[in-house]
Amino acid sequence: MSDFLMPALGADMEAGTVVEWRVEPGDRVRKGDIVAVVETQKGAIEVEIFDEGVVSEIVVPVGTKVPVGTLLARIGERVAPQPAAAPAAPPPPAPVVTTPRPVAAPAAPPPSVTVPAHAKVSPAARRRAAELGIDLAAIAGSGVDGAVTLADVEAMMARVAAVPAAAPTPARRTGFDPALMRRAIAAAMARSKREIPHYYLSHTIDLARARAWLEARNAQQTVTGRLLPAVLLLKASALALREVPQLNGTYVDEAFRPGEGIHVGWAISLRGGGLLAPAIRDTDKRPLPDLMAAMRDLVARTRSGGLRSSELTSPTITVTSLGDRGADSVVGIITPPQVALIGFGTIAVRPWIADGQVAPRPLVTASLAADHRASDGHLGALLLNAIARLLQEPETL
Repeated sequence: MSDFLMPALGADMEAGTVVEWRVEPGDRVRKGDIVAVVETQKGAIEVEIFDEGVVSEIVVPVGTKVPVGTLLARIGERVAPQPAAAPAAPPPPAPVVTTPRPVAAPAAPPPSVTVPAHAKVSPAARRRAAELGIDLAAIAGSGVDGAVTLADVEAMMARVAAVPAAAPTPARRTGFDPALMRRAIAAAMARSKREIPHYYLSHTIDLARARAWLEARNAQQTVTGRLLPAVLLLKASALALREVPQLNGTYVDEAFRPGEGIHVGWAISLRGGGLLAPAIRDTDKRPLPDLMAAMRDLVARTRSGGLRSSELTSPTITVTSLGDRGADSVVGIITPPQVALIGFGTIAVRPWIADGQVAPRPLVTASLAADHRASDGHLGALLLNAIARLLQEPETL
C-alpha cells in the first residue's frame, strides 16, 4: 500500500485543487500514468503517479482544495481471486429397498409469487412512457390488478419534473489567473532572494562560427527541420553541466543534492503574463533536431495548459533566453531549490577583436546566477567558459 499525495508543483505552490480524476477505485496504474488534474496558480497540471498498483481509494473528491502533501488517494495491490472450491461429489445412491413404505402426504403448494406492477400496462401508458423515456418498472400501477395506466405515467413525469436539476459540473480550466500567478512568482522570488546567497557572473561569447554553421545547415532543411539559435545555447549549457556538475542539482536540508540527470528547465513566457520553466529531460543526451522538437512541443503545451507534473518538479537548473525580447543580458533569480540559473541576452553584431583585428561579430552575453552555499565563482566561471568553448564547435553539439 502506498500513498498518493498532493505534489509540490514548484517552490511557490502551497495548495492545489483537484479538478479531475482520471482513475477510479479498482483501476491498475503504472509509473508515468496521468491519474489526476490539479489546478494551481500556474493553471491546470496533469499529475503523474510514480508507483505501480491498483487504486484502492480516492480520498479527495473533485473540487476540493488541499495543501501540498495531503493524501489524495491510496494505491494498493490487487488480490488475485482464489479459485472456487470444486463441488463435493454426490453421495452414492441409496440401496433399493423393497419394503413398502407409507405414502407421504402431498407437499404443500408453493407460496404465491407477486406479479410485478409493470407486468400489466395499458397501451396508452406504454406509448407515453416510451415518449418520455420513463422506466415502467419504477411506476406502481393504480389500475386493476396493479396495471399501469396513462394517469400513472403522467403523475411520474410530474414528480420527475419537480426535482431540481443537478448543477452542471464546472468545466476544467486549462488556463491560469495572471494575478494569482504574479503573486506566486513574487512569493517564490522573494523567498529566493531572502534565503539564497546569490552571486553573479557574465561572459561575452563570439557566435560567428555557430551562426555560420547554423545558416549552412538550415539552408539544406525544410522550414520544419530548421534549428533556432536558442537550441544551440540550450544544448551547450547542458553539455557544460557535465563538466561542472556542482551547478546541476538542488539544495535541500542544508546540503547540495546532485541532479539525477541534466533536466534543464526552459523558461517560457505566457501570453497573458507570467512564466513557467518546465523541464526538458536529459537535455544533454538529445540530438539537436530532437531537442528543437522538444522545445517547440514544450512551449505549445505550456501555453495551452497541457503540462505534466514531472515537467515542473524535475528541473535541475533553469535556462532563460531573452534574445528575442531585445535584452542585452539577463541577471536572473534562482528558482529554489535549484542552485543556478543561466541566462542569454540578444545576439547582436558588435565590434570584436578577432585575430588581432577589430571586426563585426555576432555576440551574446551569457550570465550565471548561482547559490554560494553550493558553489563559488571559480566553478561558475568554469561553467561559462565551457559554454563558450562548446559554442565554438557547433558541429559537436
